[in-house]
Amino acid sequence: MRYYFAPLDGITSAVYRRAHHRFFPGVDKYYAPFISPTQHHTMTPRELRDLLPEYNEGVPLVPQLLTRCAEDFLWAAGDLAAMGYGEVNLNLGCPSGTVVSKGKGSGALGRLEDLERFLDEIFLRTPIPISIKTRLGIRDPGEFHAILELYRRYPIAELTIHPRVQKEFYKGSVHSEYFALAAEGSPFPLCYNGDVNTPAEAHACQDRFPGVPALMLGRALVGDPALVSKIKTGAAPSREVLEQFHDEVFDGLTAAMNNRRNAMLHMKEIWFYHINLFEDHEKHIKRLRKATDTADFSAAAHAIFRELPLRDELIPAWKKPSSL
Repeated sequence: MRYYFAPLDGITSAVYRRAHHRFFPGVDKYYAPFISPTQHHTMTPRELRDLLPEYNEGVPLVPQLLTRCAEDFLWAAGDLAAMGYGEVNLNLGCPSGTVVSKGKGSGALGRLEDLERFLDEIFLRTPIPISIKTRLGIRDPGEFHAILELYRRYPIAELTIHPRVQKEFYKGSVHSEYFALAAEGSPFPLCYNGDVNTPAEAHACQDRFPGVPALMLGRALVGDPALVSKIKTGAAPSREVLEQFHDEVFDGLTAAMNNRRNAMLHMKEIWFYHINLFEDHEKHIKRLRKATDTADFSAAAHAIFRELPLRDELIPAWKKPSSL
């Protein structure tokens, strides 16, 4: 089984990926937060700092594109191929309302004729293998029958399926029966994504879909950075290693942004997930969230690492019952 790190905008930057790969090896692919290529056909300095190979040395990275324009996709794919990337991922899964309203992300799944023309063009002319991340549809999981039929016409390098529709965002149970449908005689490799937060849930997914070669983890891997090694070997890191990883990310973000307070705001986004690995954290996380001074923030973070019991497994506050 291969394990992938899903992109989380504002969190899984190049700084975070480098540190994670060094402290917690075992992730087979990291997916970069999407970029939206425009008609100007140029990448912003921020996008280049995240994607240029020199900022991702040693990290097995896959760039992700979000667009409905074939020409913009092909331009970006060409630039990424020239940087040395061997794969580009097309985002057809983002459920954000602002993205969907433009017919991008999972919004493209409600316009299949347009999507077919787009896929025809990019697969005909692409300079690089294309993988896809998708949802089941917009409102009804049954929409996936037609979507899957469309996908099977193309040489997709790998199809990652989050088995929810756009309107569900990340709430309620996943519709894993539709992933099972896709797995029957799939002409391309599949990757499962959605509601896998612990080693037990990962093993249950592997048992249910034994022929599926890959599993994508997102929020849970930010919450428990060692989740992949726990799945593979059961080995858990010490709190000292977790603290060292935290400090390396904080220092790296400070250097990249040239502003420690802005780096602190990004670290608070990480703590939204990471705090779920600690028992009895209510008072400590309140102190951390209220910190406006970076020294106070660091003191609050170090108190969490040194004073709170560390859970064997993540207990995610966002967890909802799953049908997996």
